[in-house]
Amino acid sequence: MKLLTLNTHSLIEPDYEAKRDAFVDFIAEEQPDVFALQEVNQTASAPLLGDVPAGYYPCPGNMVLLKADNHAAAVARMLEERGVHYHWSWLPAKIGYDRYDEGMAVFSRAPITAAENLLLSKSRDYKYWKTRRALGICAGDVWYYAVHLGWWKDEEEPFAAQWEKLSQAAGAKQTAFLLGDFNSEANVRGEGYDLILSSGWQDTYRLAQQRDEGYTVVQAIDGWRDAPDAAAKKRIDQIWCSKVLAVKSSRVVFNGLREPQVSDHAGILIEL
Repeated sequence: MKLLTLNTHSLIEPDYEAKRDAFVDFIAEEQPDVFALQEVNQTASAPLLGDVPAGYYPCPGNMVLLKADNHAAAVARMLEERGVHYHWSWLPAKIGYDRYDEGMAVFSRAPITAAENLLLSKSRDYKYWKTRRALGICAGDVWYYAVHLGWWKDEEEPFAAQWEKLSQAAGAKQTAFLLGDFNSEANVRGEGYDLILSSGWQDTYRLAQQRDEGYTVVQAIDGWRDAPDAAAKKRIDQIWCSKVLAVKSSRVVFNGLREPQVSDHAGILIEL
């Protein structure tokens, strides 16, 4: 079983269409069982999407309709054209960069039987850039959450409070995976990464029999530019599980080595 996570940057990314094509080619070849995406955008002012690709599972409480340039819908359609079918769901959390409906998507080879719209931030203001949500989907008897959390030292919307809500909701499921951009560096002690560990969650990178350095950010990016170590390598994109599992491998993808860079983040691909 393969799982993948990637912060896509989607419509904001330079050469977006070429990078989207490269991503879809990779998915069509690897066919991970589940992949979770963050910063999945659509232009808020764009016309509505006329023909929704097959497999779409609307998330409860999502009042934002799919628009013509929705990144997740484009990926679903391009995969379908390659003969690769996924079930998928999309949930926007906020207006990003003053012009995009920005959120998360989860794609599953197995049918989606339920979805969860989980508010993590204190704010529920759709126009506030710090508003955070998680998208959960159930496939089989396992839940998969696309996650994009805030920062440890944010006084308005601290990581710890958001983690508490996420851990409580996802931890109540029989088996759950958390896939995403945690904005919490794995090599920094006493902050978000250690809090997740102490909550009983398992970092699949640490469980993996084979693994690389794991770094998914190797330059200054939005949200980290004011940090003292802005340009340092970081392992902030992670895949966690609610229980100990046998993990065969964990490797960084889309970092310009075996695959091209398609975002300001690299992704993580694990095999169970």
